Amino acid sequence: MTDTRRVLVTGASVAGPAAAFWLARVGYDVTVVERAPALRPGGQNIDVRASGREVLRLMGLEDAVRARNTGEIGTRFLAEDGSVVSEFAVQDGEGRDGPTAELEILRGALSQILVEACPEDVPYVFGQHVVSVQEHEDHVEVELSDGSREAYDLVVVAEGVGSHTRALVLGDEPREKPLGMYTAYGTIDRTPDDDDFWSWLIVPGARQVGLRPDDEGTTRAMLSFLADSPVLEGLDDSEVLAALRERFAGLGWQVPRILDGLDASDDLYVDYLRQVVCPTWHRGRVVLLGDAAWCVTPIGGGGTSLAITGAYVLAAFLSQGTDDGSTDHVEAFARYEEWMRPLVEKAQDLPPGVPRLAAPSTRVGVQALKWGTRIAALPVVQSIASRLTSGPEATRELPELRRAASD
Repeated sequence: MTDTRRVLVTGASVAGPAAAFWLARVGYDVTVVERAPALRPGGQNIDVRASGREVLRLMGLEDAVRARNTGEIGTRFLAEDGSVVSEFAVQDGEGRDGPTAELEILRGALSQILVEACPEDVPYVFGQHVVSVQEHEDHVEVELSDGSREAYDLVVVAEGVGSHTRALVLGDEPREKPLGMYTAYGTIDRTPDDDDFWSWLIVPGARQVGLRPDDEGTTRAMLSFLADSPVLEGLDDSEVLAALRERFAGLGWQVPRILDGLDASDDLYVDYLRQVVCPTWHRGRVVLLGDAAWCVTPIGGGGTSLAITGAYVLAAFLSQGTDDGSTDHVEAFARYEEWMRPLVEKAQDLPPGVPRLAAPSTRVGVQALKWGTRIAALPVVQSIASRLTSGPEATRELPELRRAASD
């Protein structure tokens, strides 16, 4: 690029800081704006696989992520009395990840690593969000919630599934596809009985319960249940907790402890899972990235890896300018979408019956699921299944990224 071009990135979770890193690397003047008042710590366990891991290597961050590994050594499916139904240990070697990946990290820890990896001259503006986007022939005028207005050459929307900025740009075009499942997350005290497995309880009543280790001396808890409609919307925390107690009443294992722990938790998060299916990921000088463009949900898996991969791919195509050094953002956005969409569609294409098959309503369904996990745990089957859960294609060659001439 002959002249430094200004880019606004909205969102400072994973996709946003990753995009800021690569866009700065190829010579853009980047600003990141985040609605939250500060970088959000903690969060639940996420993993980095396949092409996402390759991009981390290119960023020089694989060791930093490994150093913040949650310590999870595998996944266990349990009966209500706590006995082990089946077990999936972390598998050595790339492309062999099972339910637990080799690189498991808390979302907040990964976000912090990505933010700190950005150049010092990339400012992060917290406590602000976009309220207006006005497209012009040669720039985008953006108004923030504090009333300030700035002109940018490009805007990258790297927000969550319910992105407000996406709605400003695309209106009613994006479609959210509900999956019919609620998941509640929270951090609870760790006890001597907790181990380093992801423990997943199989019970009837269309419910799931999980405990996972972290690297902060606490335990991450998860409660999920099927719901045909978003029944918890509009409730405050106390009402949500009461609804969860009613829904999970009478269950054994660690469920009473989890419910008590969530009462005392300061990071309760409840989500009605839905995928984002956008007919296009760009309009004019604005482009979508990560969950704002294609949320696959934890059920689909690979969302973090897709976000990290997408950030690199977007910057790579923007860096591939013409002979005179200019960059055609329209062509770059189209090539980015063409490269990423097959990976996203593969992740969003859930097996028939999911998530209902994973949260049986009846005891017969629970017994069938138990047998299914036992079969899946057989060494030969695990070897095949690991290839199906390995994340965005690691064997696909990433596009060339051309660094700024000053680098």
